[in-house]
Amino acid sequence: MTAENVKRSSRGRTPTGQPNPIDVHVGNRIRLRRTLLGLSQEKLASLLGLTFQQVQKYERGMNRVGASRLWDIGKVLEVPIGFFYEDMDESVASQSPRMFSIPDAEPLHLAEDTEKFDLDPMHRQETIELVKAYYKIPNRKAAKHMFDLIIAMSKSTYNKDDDADEE
Repeated sequence: MTAENVKRSSRGRTPTGQPNPIDVHVGNRIRLRRTLLGLSQEKLASLLGLTFQQVQKYERGMNRVGASRLWDIGKVLEVPIGFFYEDMDESVASQSPRMFSIPDAEPLHLAEDTEKFDLDPMHRQETIELVKAYYKIPNRKAAKHMFDLIIAMSKSTYNKDDDADEE
């Protein structure tokens, strides 16, 4: 491949100048984890030695997150680096800067088994909302009782056909 065949995108942005969808996805995952932990943008910025505006730009995908910064963010938010790429749709993954730079490049398929992520309840919005609501219960004794109730209900047997009747 010759140099004239390679069209370079501007700092990883799409040819239209918009933030790359992968950067937007990573930013959304940063925001998701930050909010699950109950951290403000200001608090996360302080923990990272940044301004809250920089965190805001990362979360919106306006600024790309470098590898070393992503490492720090993962440590502060207590998640592995892979967390930031989970639940990425194939259409987003196919818009890597490489796809804009190399003519006729074959899209790379996600290495992960996407079925594994689809089946994992930890990646569902319902789970995230449940966890957030649980930690907002001010009476921790009541929260513990709710936790015990959910555990007990999950262990009980029931007829799955009853669910269909309720819908």
